[in-house]
Amino acid sequence: MIPPDSLPEAQVLATATLGESERRAMHALYERYYEGSSWQLFAGDLAGKDRVVLLRDNDGEVQGFSTLAIYERSFDGTPVRVIFSGDTVVDQRHWGQQALALAWLRLAGALKGERPELPLYWLLISKGHRTYRYLPVFSRAFEPSPDPATSAGLRALKDFLAHDRFGEAYDRNTGVVRFAESRGHLRQPYAEVSEAHARLPEVAFFLAHNPGYARGDELVCLCELAADALQPIARRAFLAGARTARA
Repeated sequence: MIPPDSLPEAQVLATATLGESERRAMHALYERYYEGSSWQLFAGDLAGKDRVVLLRDNDGEVQGFSTLAIYERSFDGTPVRVIFSGDTVVDQRHWGQQALALAWLRLAGALKGERPELPLYWLLISKGHRTYRYLPVFSRAFEPSPDPATSAGLRALKDFLAHDRFGEAYDRNTGVVRFAESRGHLRQPYAEVSEAHARLPEVAFFLAHNPGYARGDELVCLCELAADALQPIARRAFLAGARTARA
């Protein structure tokens, strides 16, 4: 068990401010859990992101991160703001920590607070069940969902945003992004799903809808980031971030 005083802390940084050592540490951590990638692919992907939520231990070592691109599009004549989640990984010793997720939610709230008139959506691609499980933890309504009632009205926007970002690599029929060659997939044993996890409704749903996850296929997911659409814990962090934008 990790002592409480050794728990990592999260900070949000502009990607452009990352130093070479931080970028290399992020890539080393990514390679520990994913294969089928390279430094060139990783660095190129990072260059297309605006912010990074960085998880560090007390010694300043990188223990996790999540990258984000923030942009606007017009859908059916209505402007929308999008947070696209890129690479996300946390060292196994810190699985279960909440610092990264809470920092991410506060950032989302701050972005909403900057432009409250624009609907804000989270576009997520998931090549593992652990990532997909963030959706029901964060949101009350997301697409795709084991409960179709919670995803009503999101499918068309999800298809639009996915095709906008991935072009022909996105299959509207399956809701999956599939590249000719993997751009990163989970190493063994991290790609394995325990029997206990496989029985969870959201995990069973993910496995059924993205059977090629182990070779790098990505399930495209979408939810709106609005206070009344979030689960209680997520809502509190989101609103705390929104207050900082108004201060």
